[in-house]
Amino acid sequence: MIRPKLEFLSPDTVKRAIDEAYELLWDPGVRVHYDEGLRLLADAGASVDMQSRVARIPRELAEKAVETAPGSFYLYDFFGEPKVHYGGDDIHYDPGSAAIEIADYGAKQSRVPTTVDCENYVKVADGLPQIDAVATSIVCGDVPQSMADWYRLYLLLLNARKPIVTGTFAIESFAIMHELLVAMAGSAEALAARPRAVFDVCPSPPLLWSDITCANLIDAARAGVPAELVSMPLTGATGPATVIGSAVQHAAECLSGITIHQLAKAGSPIVWGGSPASFDMRTGTTPMGAMATMMLDCTYTQIGKAIKPGGLPTHAYLGMSDTKIVDTQTGLETASGAILGALAGVNMMSGPGMMDFESCFSFEKLVIDSEIVGMAKRLVAGVDDTAEPLALDVMREIGHAGNFLKSKHTRKYFRREDYIPTDVIDRDFRQTWFDKGALDANARAHRRVQELMASWEPLGLDQAKVKELEAIAQRHARANGLDKLPERSIKSVSYTHLTLATIYTV
Repeated sequence: MIRPKLEFLSPDTVKRAIDEAYELLWDPGVRVHYDEGLRLLADAGASVDMQSRVARIPRELAEKAVETAPGSFYLYDFFGEPKVHYGGDDIHYDPGSAAIEIADYGAKQSRVPTTVDCENYVKVADGLPQIDAVATSIVCGDVPQSMADWYRLYLLLLNARKPIVTGTFAIESFAIMHELLVAMAGSAEALAARPRAVFDVCPSPPLLWSDITCANLIDAARAGVPAELVSMPLTGATGPATVIGSAVQHAAECLSGITIHQLAKAGSPIVWGGSPASFDMRTGTTPMGAMATMMLDCTYTQIGKAIKPGGLPTHAYLGMSDTKIVDTQTGLETASGAILGALAGVNMMSGPGMMDFESCFSFEKLVIDSEIVGMAKRLVAGVDDTAEPLALDVMREIGHAGNFLKSKHTRKYFRREDYIPTDVIDRDFRQTWFDKGALDANARAHRRVQELMASWEPLGLDQAKVKELEAIAQRHARANGLDKLPERSIKSVSYTHLTLATIYTV
């Protein structure tokens, strides 16, 4: 069986791109606005100018870092089971992250999300079997911005079963988020052994690490918590106008991050990822649904898989749209990205549910996108050609009768040969569709959202663990000027037979 695969670059071009990326690390070098990052580089042999804060990184230093970075790792769910494999050509999907707005069903205007929206999001995302991980997708507007990072992780830890994709926008946030994760795992050692979450860390294009992102990168490495590089050159704006040029810049930024990360703690897991975009010269926007954006994602993925034997784990922001409502363009852009990324073998694709240049979230889009994900996963499973013979036996059995419906062969294979969607996807006869209400895809998705929210069951987290998480959250909320946390709509239910001490025994 041959797995269908997409590659945009020849092996020679991949090698040239990697060579140029290593050269960029030395000339012009990388600007680092965090003293600890510069110190790590200087102590390891990089040429560091403290006045300009530019580090010139020798190729051999970066290559050594790439060698020590793991080629694969797992993310674990609430039950301590490995659910997401970063490595090889395994593909997974999670909702996109950090939406500052939410699109209600039927509304043309978006609004600021709240704690209740984040909890409802968990109900939907956790209930979609096609979606492999949840993300801190909803930025709650009913808490101070200074606590937005850790607060949404707190809500997910209270309610989500799946692994988590998250990230920080402040130096102080990582320590709090790590504290919450450790509380769930039982110890820092248990968390490092079975990481529940991966942290997005974003260099600034071109070739710059801010104090916030560099600090988060180092903190994640030393904690043994997976870090996910999110390099994001904009073609023609903050990166070269060509796809290959921006891919080279992306590679250099990732290599610089891997070097700093591995110097902080060799062997800590890190992901070759990104969220670049093709800059729209007409509007000044950064369309995630542009074909060139998707091509750039697939191109840098190919480079990351070739950066060393066996490659590095990969990530991309794919499966999203720039639309403001769920419409035809939404499906076009989302499906294109989700399928192209699957064919490229991107390990984790973040995007289902996201619209409006990664700023707005839609529950209905998430539900529709999950069906796209199911189809994409079926596509890369390829054509099963292992049967022996391929068709002779069943063809001779049926002969000219022309009816395979009662065949044992049909019963054996029909479920695995095609992805069977929910009724969010319309495959009825017209009259049947009309009799069911003549609903369009958005309306069917809304109905599915309501079903998922109604059928969701509380996590069953041990009450002692709930109180521990609440105490951490309340302490840090007071430090951020908030006397009381927002009211939650989900009440924690304890199942005495299911405790984290049992689940996370290392």
